Amino acid sequence: MSAYQDFRNKDWNIDFMSKRNVMTGISVIAIVFSIFSMATKGFNFGLDFTGGTLIEARYDKVVELEKVRAQLKQAGYTHANVVSFGTAQDVLVRLQQDNDPHLGDKIIDVLRQGGDQVEKRRVDYVGPQVGSDLRDQGGIAMLASLLIMMIYVSMRFQAKFSVGAIVATLHDVVITLGCFSFFQWDFDLNALAAVLTVLGYSLNDTIVIGDRIRENFRKVRKGSPLEIINSSLNETLGRTIITSGVTLLSVLGLYFFGGELLRGFSLALIIGIVVGTYSSIYVAANTLVILKLTKEDMVLPEREKGGGVYDDGLP
Repeated sequence: MSAYQDFRNKDWNIDFMSKRNVMTGISVIAIVFSIFSMATKGFNFGLDFTGGTLIEARYDKVVELEKVRAQLKQAGYTHANVVSFGTAQDVLVRLQQDNDPHLGDKIIDVLRQGGDQVEKRRVDYVGPQVGSDLRDQGGIAMLASLLIMMIYVSMRFQAKFSVGAIVATLHDVVITLGCFSFFQWDFDLNALAAVLTVLGYSLNDTIVIGDRIRENFRKVRKGSPLEIINSSLNETLGRTIITSGVTLLSVLGLYFFGGELLRGFSLALIIGIVVGTYSSIYVAANTLVILKLTKEDMVLPEREKGGGVYDDGLP
């Protein structure tokens, strides 16, 4: 047996459900806090959604960002956002809602006034109307994805499992968006794409754990629902740690080495992976406890015609 198989099949004995009330309280607080932050602080939308100009410049030597900010502020660009991009010689300057077609050249001229050799690498402009349309369409895309997933889960899975999967998915999305709102991280199209990815990741993990719970409710003759759910969570824990751990390591690589443009994307995925793994255990599974899942719920009903059975549980 390989090391991977040995770890995945390890006999864990963690009493997850004994902490369910504490974890439920933490989840409720996190969701309320996230909704409050979104309602009061809103989001720090990137240029994709607000419109504006982005200028990428390269210096011939390592550049101090504070010096660049001071130059731009002195020239009247008080709201310019200056960040490193890729290397210590590359700089991104963002200015929201400025329709000057020559803005890029003006910014480069300002930066050259300090005596440095500055090369203009790229200038991107997004109009305010286009940005507004992208923001609206992005919001519709996220809501449509949630709705379609909810409809599919509700039609395909046993009712109580459906509720657990839907609650866990909403939990993950709200908390991920709440983090972006509270910390005022840039929320652009890349971050939105990551949130949509979190939807699928969270639902997949929930289904895997729910499938094992369903199987054990059908084959284990002795044991309370809490004991069966605990056993199921321990049986899938090795798989969960390996899957989430490897995915998280990949995303951390994007965060530290992917550059500024992938920062929002990787941040959303990091939060989604951590919160999604947590919710599969303490939200989806705990919802089954709250809904009083029993072995009778897992009985396979006979078809009205023919001698077969059908299964409306998880695949």
